[in-house]
Amino acid sequence: MAELVPYFDGHNDALLRLYKDPSGNAVTGFLNGGGKGHVDLPRAREGGFVGGLFALFSPPQGKPPDFTAGTVLNLPLPPALPLKDAVVAVMGEIAMLLRVIAASDGEVTLCTDVAAIRAAIARKSLAIVLHIEGADAIDEDLYLLDVLHRVGLRSLGPLWSRPNLFGHGVPMTFPGSPDIGDGLTDAGKRLVKACNQLKIMLDVSHLNEKGFWDIVALSDAPIIATHSNVHAIAASPRNLTARQLDAIRDSDGLVGVTFATSYLRTDGAMSPDTAMDLLVQHIDGLIERLGEDRVGIGSDFDGAAIPAAIGSVAGSQVVFEALRKHGYDEPLLRKIGAENWLAALERTWGA
Repeated sequence: MAELVPYFDGHNDALLRLYKDPSGNAVTGFLNGGGKGHVDLPRAREGGFVGGLFALFSPPQGKPPDFTAGTVLNLPLPPALPLKDAVVAVMGEIAMLLRVIAASDGEVTLCTDVAAIRAAIARKSLAIVLHIEGADAIDEDLYLLDVLHRVGLRSLGPLWSRPNLFGHGVPMTFPGSPDIGDGLTDAGKRLVKACNQLKIMLDVSHLNEKGFWDIVALSDAPIIATHSNVHAIAASPRNLTARQLDAIRDSDGLVGVTFATSYLRTDGAMSPDTAMDLLVQHIDGLIERLGEDRVGIGSDFDGAAIPAAIGSVAGSQVVFEALRKHGYDEPLLRKIGAENWLAALERTWGA
């Protein structure tokens, strides 16, 4: 059997799952395993998962969307979320992470720079970077951005698939173009500049196209899409057009290919019965446009339907085995696995 490829993940929703777990055993379940969701510590080790960006996400109010396997996402944009509700969810998810770290005996580490990530990986501690998916929990004056940065936030996606103070996301529909609606608001433009000053990485996943181009024009940092795929292959508005990919390449940014089947498949279906060949096709397409140094992984574990062949974080090596069979050599696999992500974070945060 081939050696495990170390794997740093650009996006997962494990903290939301832990926060919403009604059992009272979320912390011990994460540390000891137990089969819930896609991500826990034992399965991370089995799959070569050494760390990643763990999302803070405020779920929409009301009845949750129908994410039944096999359906095609054709949902309207959820309404904006009140600030107080968004803050409660984000603070709860941070608290869950802090409880996990406290109970982990050093086996889980919150990291705020690349040196800390590398040190955690070297001592076999899961390296976690805090990311916020949709800045709904940040106020217009950006006071809460400073607070979250002090807690450890180092990556931020201004939008999820709903409007907020800062701009407009793309709907969960298929097929569709990302060229939908207005770009960043004045508050959104201030948010971009503040993130640049604080060295918080900006994530363009979930932004509509005008918002994407606003960030390209305003930001002095590499353009990063933590979990997006190729629009020319799967015509979801969540995926990136050739022109967007060129802009990411020109900024020396990175795209994390997502395992979410809705953004892999040509029919937009949330189906575990999704061939690994499709994922390989997206990675080929990203490398063709971006080069070998600007492609990583952004699984969307615990946030989406993923191919049954992967199953959970324990099955992550299935991805690298598929790429190996496709002709990718070991140095390139290690770039896609973790090295490209760490280099992109260094370009964004500094050494």
